[in-house]
Amino acid sequence: MNRMTLCGFAVLMAGAACAAPAVVDVSKAGSPRVSVAVKVGGNAAYKNCLERNLKISGYFELATSGAVTVTGTAGGTVTAAGGGKSVSSSATFATDAEARLAARKFADEMVKKFSEGGTGFASARVVFVNRKGSNNAELYTCYPDGMDIRQITSDGLAAVGPRWAPNGQDVYYTGFLHDKQLVYRVNLATGERKLLSQFKGGATGAAIAPDGRRAAIILSYQGNPELYVLDLGTGVAQRMTTTPAAAEASPAWSPDGTKIAYTSDQSRSPQIYVCDVASRKSTRYTSVGKQNTHPDWSKDGQLCWTSLRNGQWVVMAGPVARGEKGARAVTAPGDWQDPSWTPDARHLVASRDKALFIVDVDPEAESPVAPHMIFGNKGNWMNPAVSK
Repeated sequence: MNRMTLCGFAVLMAGAACAAPAVVDVSKAGSPRVSVAVKVGGNAAYKNCLERNLKISGYFELATSGAVTVTGTAGGTVTAAGGGKSVSSSATFATDAEARLAARKFADEMVKKFSEGGTGFASARVVFVNRKGSNNAELYTCYPDGMDIRQITSDGLAAVGPRWAPNGQDVYYTGFLHDKQLVYRVNLATGERKLLSQFKGGATGAAIAPDGRRAAIILSYQGNPELYVLDLGTGVAQRMTTTPAAAEASPAWSPDGTKIAYTSDQSRSPQIYVCDVASRKSTRYTSVGKQNTHPDWSKDGQLCWTSLRNGQWVVMAGPVARGEKGARAVTAPGDWQDPSWTPDARHLVASRDKALFIVDVDPEAESPVAPHMIFGNKGNWMNPAVSK
């Protein structure tokens, strides 16, 4: 199946435990995972969520007696200590959902404290699609730990290609509420949904720039689907590409907001291109693989995408500055789709076989980490995007 199509239209979805060292150091990606013992009383939801997020962080592994020990009472003060380092948190909560929020925040604090420059992603959110039929796909959100799943749309129509705004509250997606594909914004805090604009010919694939003021979007009101940059304040759209015999899809902004990676089939097969916004000039980025689609840009300048090789899909990733030759496959061959970086730039979320997975892309990991299934709920889960 061509990854540029859905419902017939273009859319953009174990290391060894360390003996307790003199100084605990999870210094960077590639370092041995540090054993951590979680001995927290009080709320079981807090303890279980903390353990789950520490395990998937890539920096820790659970143990009954660890180099780092977490003690205290959930709902009171919780402290993680080991090797001369410590971090504490005091959080009160009334529900299990609030307890899990507190646990995620503390997991991120532990990554920050016990690593050199590490960033957790437990508090990030994942928006994704459950495809229920050829023209029925609804939006959902959850956390990377797979808990607190929430359904966002219930229209019985296609809702696809979701992307987060930088504010972490607004989600932009392509929907069919007005009998053609158009971009909508939904605020997750209020539930308010708004049509971005009524474009002639339809609109898909809106990706919001890091400054929050512009959207990279695919419009076809002047003919075939082309890449535009839309000023969200004025509604003025500036055309970035002119490919009369091709279609563009799946735009993704660079972290500094100066470039956009996107998919185009102007070479007769979908490939990744990078557009310089100021000059509106595009350069082809990929050439290996029959199809290369769905790029996403990490905060530290890496690009990931899906690539069809020898009849199977893999996720490729590498520093943009090194080009395609500097990228490598970070998954085994399979049916991988729609990769999206997490805020730590070490993991990504992607779909495979109707499920969502966290993939650790650390090239220097002490031992390979198998992809982690986010949840096992029945459904056709796809199109994940992680809040940055």
